[in-house]
Amino acid sequence: MRDLLALTSLVITSLGALGCSSTPSTPSGDIVFGAFGSSSAPSGKGSFRFGASSAATQIEDGNTHTDWYEWTNPAQLNRSPFVGAASDGYTMAIEDVKLLSELHLDSYRFSMEWARIEPQQGVIDESVLQHYSDLLDALKAAGIRPNVTIHHFSNPVWVDDPADISCTNGPSATNLCGLDHPTGGPMVVAAMAAHAKLLAERFGDRVDDWATLNEPVNYLLAAYGAAKYPPGKFDLEDITGTFMTALRNYLAAHAAMYKAIKAADTIDADGDGVAASVGLTKEAAEWVAASNGVISTDPIDLGARERILWVYQYLFVEALRQGGLDPMLTGTITEPHPEWKDTLDWLGVQYYFRAGVTGSPGIIPTINATPCYTGFGEGTACIAPLDPTYQVALMGYEEDPNGLGPILQDFSTRWPDLPLIVTESGIATQVGARRAEILVRALEQIDTARKAGADVRGYYHWSIYDNFEWSYGTVPKFGLYTVDYATFARTPTEGATVFGQIAQGRDLTAALRQQYGGAGPLTPEPVIDAGADAGEVGDGGSDGGVDGGADGG
Repeated sequence: MRDLLALTSLVITSLGALGCSSTPSTPSGDIVFGAFGSSSAPSGKGSFRFGASSAATQIEDGNTHTDWYEWTNPAQLNRSPFVGAASDGYTMAIEDVKLLSELHLDSYRFSMEWARIEPQQGVIDESVLQHYSDLLDALKAAGIRPNVTIHHFSNPVWVDDPADISCTNGPSATNLCGLDHPTGGPMVVAAMAAHAKLLAERFGDRVDDWATLNEPVNYLLAAYGAAKYPPGKFDLEDITGTFMTALRNYLAAHAAMYKAIKAADTIDADGDGVAASVGLTKEAAEWVAASNGVISTDPIDLGARERILWVYQYLFVEALRQGGLDPMLTGTITEPHPEWKDTLDWLGVQYYFRAGVTGSPGIIPTINATPCYTGFGEGTACIAPLDPTYQVALMGYEEDPNGLGPILQDFSTRWPDLPLIVTESGIATQVGARRAEILVRALEQIDTARKAGADVRGYYHWSIYDNFEWSYGTVPKFGLYTVDYATFARTPTEGATVFGQIAQGRDLTAALRQQYGGAGPLTPEPVIDAGADAGEVGDGGSDGGVDGGADGG
């Protein structure tokens, strides 16, 4: 989730080595990625996939049964820009497959909207299942491997109604009261497992790669910690209280979904010997101990970094690996849950930003947030950017493109038998060259990590086209294709052109590395009115510059 840093101002830490770039400032030589035949990711070590990602709520039109529709609708809760028609992605789903083909991508990570499939508890909409079946058929015909995320930040309203978060009447068919409710939480776990079972039964003949959850810590912090996402619950004063109940149930939901998929999907869709490979996607950041604009070596700041590194980067995965929970967030698993153990076949890594962290009382240290980059004195955790061009103004964070490699190496060292896939990496930008630079440098970082022994099996760019960016609406542009929100026309950016060239040859050439790679500055972002919905510029004339379309909010 790209906007969590600016939205919640919570979480956080660093990896001692993460402040260092692992990419030379003047890159040279081709980087050749392996063939992707039947031994493809996530089941085949040494192979590599090129793909793009999306999420149903962020692209699909007509999602009237989701909590996000109620949360953003001006006629209902009106809590952030209205999701509305998003990017018309449900209506245009089959047509959009050609966008992937045009880029020579072999994989597509997307989610199937639970609220569409089960708009009322226990009521399944067969027409929606047929729609997703048709999409899978179109992907198969195009030679594109699906990676299906089951839970990507959105729910049917009946899971935890944002208009009834007090749940005064207790769990019911119209409101289970959510993951944090003492009796409703287990009901949500059971409902999520039943939903996963349904998808595996219906689509296991064409899907082998499943992600149960997307960025679980970010989701829980935004929805059940900081009240920034639906259902809108606040519990940061005592994070070991009801928030911990939500965390415990979300872990249980993953394990239950994992087991349901494994039991229901018994068909090896691609002939690689594995019927279902089940993982989740994990948020990761480049955290640096900092104090008032400079890197800090103060033991208090270093301790804060280590403390939140555990909470943000490691806790969720360790709970599944070890089969237990650290309910007091001390860094040690003390609460046994053997039913969770070893329910993870692969791990998605999602990287967007670099930020400072400093010591503070309590479990959650202070982190930097907007406007740290304008003077470095506005907050104790502020840290000077490595380069001013790394700032992403609309999102309020710094994206160091060379921070990905050390994270991959750190995860590989910690979990050497767990295959890694970069399931999201990208940037909100109006500049085509800037997007291409982020993309090329991410691949350079992956190559460095692979050469150091990390088992990284793919790169999925976020996103295939511009989307509804949660609390930011449609203003931030993350797409390989930009979207004209008046017509929903998709136009390739310079990033799309470069990615297509790489994917077609499975080769990041020396020429592309010289033009876009290395550790130097990014192409600067022009100053653009954040209130206007702007198209991407700098794409060799493909967009004609900034359009004046209406913001989706």
